[in-house]
Amino acid sequence: MRRGIGLRVALLALVGLGLAVVATRSYVDTEPGAAGERGDAKAIGRAGDPRLGGTVFVERAGASGLVFVHDTGATGKHYFPEIMGSGCGLLDYDGDGDLDVYLVQSGPIGSRSTGSGEAGSNRLFRNELDPNDPNGTLRFTDVTEIAGVGDAGYGMGCAVGDYDNDGDPDLFVTNFGESRLYRNAGDGTFREVTTEARLRVHGWATSASFADFDNDGHLDLFIGFYVKYRLGSNWGCKTATGAPDYCGPLNYPAAQSRLYRNDGAGHFEDVTASSGLMGSERHTLGVACGDLNGDGRIDLFLANDGDGNQLWINQGGWRFVDQATVAGVAYSATGQGEAGMGVAIGDADSDGDDDVFVTHLAGEKDTLYTMQRPGIFEDLTARSGLSAPSLPMTGFGTEWIDYDNDGRLDLFTTNGAVTRVLDQPQDGYPFRQLDQLFRNVGGGRFVDVSASAGEPFSTPAVGRGAAFGDIDNDGDVDIVVSYSNGPARLLLNRVGQEHPWLRIRTVGTTSNRDGIGARVILKDSRGGRRHRHVHRDGSYLSAGDVRVHFGLGETGNADQVIVEWPTGRREIWTVAGVNVELTLTEGRGLALEM
Repeated sequence: MRRGIGLRVALLALVGLGLAVVATRSYVDTEPGAAGERGDAKAIGRAGDPRLGGTVFVERAGASGLVFVHDTGATGKHYFPEIMGSGCGLLDYDGDGDLDVYLVQSGPIGSRSTGSGEAGSNRLFRNELDPNDPNGTLRFTDVTEIAGVGDAGYGMGCAVGDYDNDGDPDLFVTNFGESRLYRNAGDGTFREVTTEARLRVHGWATSASFADFDNDGHLDLFIGFYVKYRLGSNWGCKTATGAPDYCGPLNYPAAQSRLYRNDGAGHFEDVTASSGLMGSERHTLGVACGDLNGDGRIDLFLANDGDGNQLWINQGGWRFVDQATVAGVAYSATGQGEAGMGVAIGDADSDGDDDVFVTHLAGEKDTLYTMQRPGIFEDLTARSGLSAPSLPMTGFGTEWIDYDNDGRLDLFTTNGAVTRVLDQPQDGYPFRQLDQLFRNVGGGRFVDVSASAGEPFSTPAVGRGAAFGDIDNDGDVDIVVSYSNGPARLLLNRVGQEHPWLRIRTVGTTSNRDGIGARVILKDSRGGRRHRHVHRDGSYLSAGDVRVHFGLGETGNADQVIVEWPTGRREIWTVAGVNVELTLTEGRGLALEM
């Protein structure tokens, strides 16, 4: 491993069958009872400790071959879609054990073809990480043409999910125009199957999510829509000084988002009307799914731009009710509808339930909604220390990540303005802002460590989508960020690997193949518990690593893992080891009573 950490595989004591162990960068599945060499984690040294001014992330996109420059296609006419994209995705499309990268392209509006493989199309980069390279050298190869996913629509974002349960991640691309579904053939190629799957998605689609809303073992699809917009419908908005500028969303009618049921035979049925979502138009940008009231069903959180968030509580039987206002997540603590863009769901305060974070426009603090009891939240942003640092920023992609592996979820946000920043040079794209990293110091408090997080956090850009996962498989969370009208960045984590970690891959049998929606609970020998949920969605226009990551802190203690599957089955595995990836298969652990 980097920085002098040797390759280690810990001894695993297993309860039940079917727990596969993956050593760092080795990807050798072992049978139950297999043993390997165990080593202790190295403590963080002064050079790498963010509390002492060390570098947390380094930028390695160009050096690794991940070369992609987003083009808004700006014409000078200030078409609204030009300022909003785009996203990115992480997926192991070829099943070799490492994360590949998908980056979404946009402009120019109205002139791109519907074909594949153009220079201006979306791009898929295969991760060529060599498991035998002790330095973990990253190298990416552009395989877009071979894979057949060079979508050339005016791109917004993507969602990833194994909707056909064949073990390969499939890809849904959202566009301003026609969105498309690509089925992974399992041989390194994809096939565009939008019509075949009975999806007709036209309009301005934004974030999307694959989730199993009826717990039948098949991933359904939700697609967020933003505004009803035509290229000739610009309002001619201007800055305070009279310069032409982009209009805001409330100048245009909100669009209707759509919900589709997976019938298990490769088709999707539009259930928007029958589910209760029809007639609830909002300016939807961020989408994240999770069980937010503890009833075992997956709910739907929508970050809406300017007209209040929505929390669609799953009633069962394909019926949903918006309870955002009652739950306390529709508006800010002052009762204002804010400009919701990105969203992250996770246990920010380590109390065993999920909290919600939403990014907003400059002049509106990003908001932390902390769950007080199942389905009820309180805006605790001011108390958390997140208010003042986020106030001057326009936030987009975001996620809870334990970047330093201390066991607490930290927070990353990529920022970029949507109206001119007047104190920047008027160089044709004056929307640049700095990204931010917040360290969780416990007690519901966060500290802005951006200034000491590394060079990427001192170089302003126009942040949009962000995807999170262990791209170099060294035991910590890395980040890919898509910037509007600029090059994508690959932020490699340089400190998290210094603390012990555990990574979990869930494999459903009765549940959906990836175990999307499962709750994973880590118990240590002292009785401590941490939980995560299996997901790919959240952030903004992007899809992240499906594997669940636990930082273990300096003690490095991990005793048992409990998985609560979407079907309701609860199973436990006993683990005596750290710094490994474990594959937990539904039905092969020790069953627990509900």
